[in-house]
This record gives sequence, C-alpha cells and structure tokens, in this order.
Amino acid sequence: MGETQADWIPDILGDGFRSLTLDLGEDAEGPVAATLVSYVPPADLAAVLPVRTVGGVDAVLYIHGWSDYFFQTELARFWAAQGVAFYAVDLRKYGRSLRPGQSEGYVADLQEYDADIEAALAAMDTDLRNRFGSDTAVRTTLMAHSTGGLVASLWAHRNPGRIRALILNSPWLEFSGSAMLRFATNGLLEPVARRRPLARLKIPEFGFYYRSISAQMEGEWNVDPAWRPPFSFPVRAGWIKAVLAGHAQVARGLDIRVPVLLVASAASTIAPTWNPLMLSTDSVLDVGLMVQRGLLLGPEVTVFRYDGALHDTLLSALPVRTRVYAGLARWAGAFMLGR
Repeated sequence: MGETQADWIPDILGDGFRSLTLDLGEDAEGPVAATLVSYVPPADLAAVLPVRTVGGVDAVLYIHGWSDYFFQTELARFWAAQGVAFYAVDLRKYGRSLRPGQSEGYVADLQEYDADIEAALAAMDTDLRNRFGSDTAVRTTLMAHSTGGLVASLWAHRNPGRIRALILNSPWLEFSGSAMLRFATNGLLEPVARRRPLARLKIPEFGFYYRSISAQMEGEWNVDPAWRPPFSFPVRAGWIKAVLAGHAQVARGLDIRVPVLLVASAASTIAPTWNPLMLSTDSVLDVGLMVQRGLLLGPEVTVFRYDGALHDTLLSALPVRTRVYAGLARWAGAFMLGR
C-alpha cells in the first residue's frame, strides 16, 4: 500500500525535514524497516528554492555508510538550491531504522539492501507525484558514502536504466591493504561466517574518525553517539564476508552505464595512533586504492580529489567542503541535470 501524507512525520532534523517508515517484513530478529527522510524547504525558502520541473523532477536518494545514519542537513539544502528534490534512507538496522534487539547494521548479503532501496524509490515516486502531479517523470540519482557507496554501486550494476547518475563520496570499494589481503581474510573468515555469522570479530578500534567529525571533540558536527558511535558497530563475521564478496565483484569490474562521480580526499592517514593529519585526510580508507577500483565501475567515471578532505568529504572543514560542493554543482550541471 502506498504511503499517504499522514504517514510522514516531522523528523529529528527540524524544519523542512520529515521521515517515513518503510516496512520490510521480518527476519530472524523480528520486524525490519528502513526509514526515508525527505527535505522540503520551509515556506519562506520554497519560493526561492523551487524544485526544477522541466520535463520532470530531478531527485537524489542518499545512502549513508557503515555505523552511520543521515544527519547532513547541509547536503539536503545544497540539493534544494540546485532545484533537486532530496531524500535519504536509513537502511535496516541503522539509525532511525534500528530496533531493540537487532544486530546493528547486520546483513549476510549486501543484496538484502535491494529491498530497502526499492522501497525508498517507490515512496519517493509516490511522494513526488503527490506533490507535482500523477504524470510527473522522476529522474533519480543515487548518492552514497563509504559502505553505502559499495551497496549503491552493486545495485546500479544489477539495475541498468533505473537511475540518472551515481555519486560516490569516498566509497569503500576494496579491502584496505590489497586484493591479496582481501583474499586471505576471506579464506580465514569462511568457516566462522558459515557456522557463526553473527560472531563478533575482535578488530582494533581507535575512534580517530569520530574524533575528526564530532563537535564534542575536534569536528564540527552534532552526531548521535547511539547511531554514529565513536568506535563503530560490532563487526560480525557474516557481514564482513558480505562486504568482501562485494569488493571481489568490483575488482572483476562492473558495468554501470550512467555517469559516475567519485569524490575523495587527496590523501589518507591510517595509523594505530592519533595523528593531527587525520583532521585533513581520510583516516578510514586508502584513497589511492579507492580510485583504482572506482575506475572499474563503468565507462564514464569522473574523479575529484580534494586536499584537506576527511573520509566523508562533506564533513570536512568549511573551506574544503565549500570546494567539494562547488565541484559537485559543476559536475551535476554537466552530467546529471542536463543544463
């Protein structure tokens, strides 16, 4: 059954933001849901930030990364300024969608997220047609960060013709280190993931990235530590095996036949001790390896790299993210919005 206007409720992010629960049935841990967040500029802004409706409506669906949720109000307002309808989804067992007793962020196969994405796209279409007319054509771009970038890339590869473009913000496309390390790790994980997929792996956690983004530490952003914890969600054997399988598929090459933009930091600082450079580089992933894998996604891939950028480039210091937004607007005008 399609949603009604009454199903949307005010979101925790405040004015202009609302959310919609997407029922995804049940799994072994009980009821499962995703949550769609929408940004509709308040009345005083709507007149100066109208959604472009020439030949249809352009929309963005944003997918967060691992141990994360949607809180980037600045990103929503950026897209509104481009005349694009903005939505974000908190995937099952993340953020707004996390239910008591669930294994945070856990899936045994990344393809399970197809249901979340399909439900979000269907709800977006319904919402936009309610707002702009039942015959409105909706042109959707997927935008995703980190692990969400891996999920979005694999979905786009399996679903040709469904989206206008794909924007990846520091996507996790390969296991940190090398493909050889991925292969070795997968071999060690196989028996554990098969017998005890929910087993928690003992992986060193440093919290350096959280330190670089949280306003309670050295960053600029107010994040909910329950939904974006300092030391991440527990890493479980079945989940990491699913991620490694996704990495292996990317390494073989995907065939995404829409324009792809990959945005990343110019450098990485990955170390077991704190380094002040972590305030101006990617402290989570190897950006060199990321870009190598990014070029395997399809025939039309653009790469923008930014000095001073964090792992989530749009959470970087204001001068840096201002450059990122400028590049994003320039690329969108050329490849996504058809100006």
